[in-house]
Amino acid sequence: MKRFPTATAGLTLLLAATAAVALAAQMMSVQVRSGQLRDKPAFLSKVVCSLAYGDRVALSDEKGDWRKVAPAKGGAPGWMHVSALSEQVIILNPTDKDVEAAASSDELALAGKGFNKQVEDQYRSQSRLDYSKVDEMEKIVVPPNLIRDFLQKGGLGGGQ
Repeated sequence: MKRFPTATAGLTLLLAATAAVALAAQMMSVQVRSGQLRDKPAFLSKVVCSLAYGDRVALSDEKGDWRKVAPAKGGAPGWMHVSALSEQVIILNPTDKDVEAAASSDELALAGKGFNKQVEDQYRSQSRLDYSKVDEMEKIVVPPNLIRDFLQKGGLGGGQ
């Protein structure tokens, strides 16, 4: 009977080790234009480094909606929100073969209806709307310390 607890503990350790190895082996892609790796799993924590769209990262831990990852090209690990990551490999300059392997004809048809530079230029030329203010707003970057101060002064939290 004394062997049962030892066997159960051994099995538990084996399962935990297997899960850790599987998690560490998982690679993900950054799916946002600029993704920040943070020192803690919180939006206002210190930025360790920034990664670009398509960069690959190795997953090592999970905490809620946050993933601890390390850049595949080297660098310090950090935390990134799951919304900025994808399990799909992102190919920046795909060949026809890559496109055929990655997407069905229905997916390609839907993507073809999307918004791109040419469509945007066409809307601009046909519309009386002034898009210059939208372009200006897209360039605004608010430092995390100012956001944190705003949240704290307004009693909205923001201590993280």
